Amino acid sequence: MSNHGTVARQSRVTVPSPGCLTAIMVPILTVLIAAAVLMVMHYRQERANERNKAEALDRTAALARSYARDVAADPNGFPGQEAVRGIAERHDARLLSYARSKDSLTTTVRFFGEYEDTSMFGVSYSRAYRCYSVVLRKGAGGGPQARTSPLEKCDVI
Repeated sequence: MSNHGTVARQSRVTVPSPGCLTAIMVPILTVLIAAAVLMVMHYRQERANERNKAEALDRTAALARSYARDVAADPNGFPGQEAVRGIAERHDARLLSYARSKDSLTTTVRFFGEYEDTSMFGVSYSRAYRCYSVVLRKGAGGGPQARTSPLEKCDVI
C-alpha cells in the first residue's frame, strides 16, 4: 500500500526462464524441420515420377517404330485390318483407325508404357499413353516406307 492508503501499482517486467523458452521453441523447430524434410522428399518423388513417366513414353516411341517396321515387313504388301490389329496387340497397343488405299495405309495406334508411381504411401503402377499415326506408302523400290508421328490428342474409341 502506498502512503495515501491506496494500492500502489508496480511495474515489474518478468523474463521467462531459459527452460520455458526451450519448452516453447523445441516443438516449433521440430515441426519446421519435419515440414522441410517432407517437402524435400515430395519434391524428389515428383522428379522421380516424372522421369519414370518420360521413360515410359520413350518406350512407347520405340514400340511405335517396331510396330511400323512389322507392318511394313508384311509379305503381302499392305496387310488387312485384322492382321494390323494383331501386330498392334503384339506391341502392347490398340488399333484406333485403319484406312487403306491403293498406294498407302494409314493407321492410328494407341500405345502404353507402364511405370512406377511413388508416393509417401507406397508404390503404384501407372500407364502412360501416347497415340501415333503410322503412314505406309509404296516407295521407289516397290516396298512400303513407314512414317511414324506422335499425335497431340488421342481419340479413344
